[in-house]
Amino acid sequence: MTPLLLTLTGGSGAGKTTIAEAFGDAEVLHGDDYYVTTRDRGVWIPDRTGIPRLDVGDPRSIDAGRLTADTAAALRRHRLVIVEGLFAARIRPPVPHRRCDVFVELAADLRLARKIHRKCVRDGFPLDVLLANYLDHRRDAHEQHVEPLRAHCDLVVDGSRPAASIAAEIRAESGCA
Repeated sequence: MTPLLLTLTGGSGAGKTTIAEAFGDAEVLHGDDYYVTTRDRGVWIPDRTGIPRLDVGDPRSIDAGRLTADTAAALRRHRLVIVEGLFAARIRPPVPHRRCDVFVELAADLRLARKIHRKCVRDGFPLDVLLANYLDHRRDAHEQHVEPLRAHCDLVVDGSRPAASIAAEIRAESGCA
């Protein structure tokens, strides 16, 4: 059977990773693992303190070549491959596969609350820096780069629902049961 590539696209904090984990039987590639790491690639902008930070809200900051190669390799090994990330729907691996592109929708305030919890409460990132970055760049980047991908997705799901029920809906709609 031809493998299925399932992409989960949506804003930061929408629930993409949690939904991917709810599948259990898939190889999952996380978009956060594919950002460039050197200043000669990607988009770097100074924060309010002048420190250059990678603009993770810009698709040019993803190492698309490495993500494409890893996705193609995963599709050769597994029946179901999930790529989750802000720009997952943009991935186009050059191997035979079926695909289902899913946009995970969640209101901006709920995405921001989830991100604050994950980055600041759990991981200790400075709240003032996160909020400044959100106001200065990330909010606009979402509208410019992430939100337009919704129109190219096969399915839009409500990220406020339990991950297991969203995964069940995606399975039913994509034929990956």
